[in-house]
Amino acid sequence: MTARRRARRPRDERAAATVLVTACLGLLLLVGCALAVVAAMVAAHRTAQAAADLAALAGASAAQDGADPCAAAGAVATANGARVARCALAGDEVTVEVVVPGPRWLGQPHDLSAAARAGPAEGSGDVFTEPGSG
Repeated sequence: MTARRRARRPRDERAAATVLVTACLGLLLLVGCALAVVAAMVAAHRTAQAAADLAALAGASAAQDGADPCAAAGAVATANGARVARCALAGDEVTVEVVVPGPRWLGQPHDLSAAARAGPAEGSGDVFTEPGSG
């Protein structure tokens, strides 16, 4: 009789592996989705920083040519998928802040912004930029 009881015992635990595998797959799916959201946020921030840098350079170049620096910065920012939130001219330096839409996954409503400043280097007429300044 004890041999039959031992033979029945593994049958009671037969589905335990299925539950464990299902739980592990659910956890992997959750971690994968979280990593995808983080990657999308990093990519959007890089887009915002690139748009800010290019817009600041365009604005500083336009200021040296006597044109409207904020209009030039806005055109370049729009071409790079961003909108200008703030544009300021201080002497020969142009400071631009741009905003790009952030990922809208899982109800996240936040946009990402970046700022850059550009103007002539000291002692030269060349335009320089300081990424991330602002």
